[in-house]
Amino acid sequence: MHTGPSPLSARTTDAFYHDLGGGRFASAAATAGPWSAKTQHGGPPSALMGRAMEQHEPRPGMRIARVTVELLRPVPVADLQLRVRTVRSGGSTEILEGEMTSGGKPVLVARAWRLVASPPDTPFLCHGPAAPARPGPQAAHAMAGAHLDGYIAAMEWRFEHGRGFDTPGPGTAWARQRIRLVGGAADTPLTRALTLADSSWAVAFELDHHAGLVINTDITLALHRDPVGEWLCLRSDTAASPAGSGLALGQLDDATGDCGRVLQTLLVTERRTGG
Repeated sequence: MHTGPSPLSARTTDAFYHDLGGGRFASAAATAGPWSAKTQHGGPPSALMGRAMEQHEPRPGMRIARVTVELLRPVPVADLQLRVRTVRSGGSTEILEGEMTSGGKPVLVARAWRLVASPPDTPFLCHGPAAPARPGPQAAHAMAGAHLDGYIAAMEWRFEHGRGFDTPGPGTAWARQRIRLVGGAADTPLTRALTLADSSWAVAFELDHHAGLVINTDITLALHRDPVGEWLCLRSDTAASPAGSGLALGQLDDATGDCGRVLQTLLVTERRTGG
C-alpha cells in the first residue's frame, strides 16, 4: 500500500491527488504546505472533501452554499480515506458531514449546507468596491522559510505590484491552480474555491508567524453564488487581540465580481522550544 507522497514534484505532477477507488486517494508531493514537505496545505484536502460532498447523493437544483472544515491535526502527504453522510435532509436544505482519515486516524472533519438554488428573480446584491484587475504574469513568488516545491508552486499567484506573501497585510492576490485536484477528473467551482480558501490568512499575513506560532484551526467558505472561471481573487485582512486569538476574513471574487467569503480562526501563541 502506498503511504508516502508521489515522487512527482509540484512542477511535474498533473494533480494533487489520484483516485485509488473506494473513497481512497493518493496524495502527490504538490499537496505539501509551506511548513513541511511531509504535511499538506489545508487547501487541497479541503477541496477533496468538498468534492466528496458534492458527489454524495446529489439532488438536482441544489448547491453547496457553505463548507466548514476543522483541521484536527496536520494532514500528512500520504493516502487519505474519505467518508460523507447526510445528517439532515429536507425539501430545501440538507446538512452533510464528512471525515477524512490517514492511517486510521482522523485528520479533518467538515460540515456543509446544501441549499435549493435561489430563483432567477433574486436581486444581485454586492456592496463595496470591485476587486482590482488581475495583474499580468509574474515571477514565482517566494515565502521566507517556507517549503516552496509543493502547494505554493502548484498554484499561479499574482499579487498587487510590489507585494507578495512576505509583505505585511492586508493583501490581495489572484490565483489559479496549475494542476487538477484529482487526476483525470474535472474541477468544479466549489473545489477551485476550496483549494484557494485556506490561503486567505497567508495573503493577509499581519501577525509575525516567524517569532511566534500562528496557524489556522479551521476554514469556512460561504458562497452566495458559484465562482466562474479558473482565476479567483482573495482580498484578506486579519484581526487579533491580546488574551484572545486571530481572525482572518477574506472576500472571494472571480472575473465577474463578488462570490463569497472565507473565515479562519487563528491560534496565536508562543513557539515551543526543545530541551
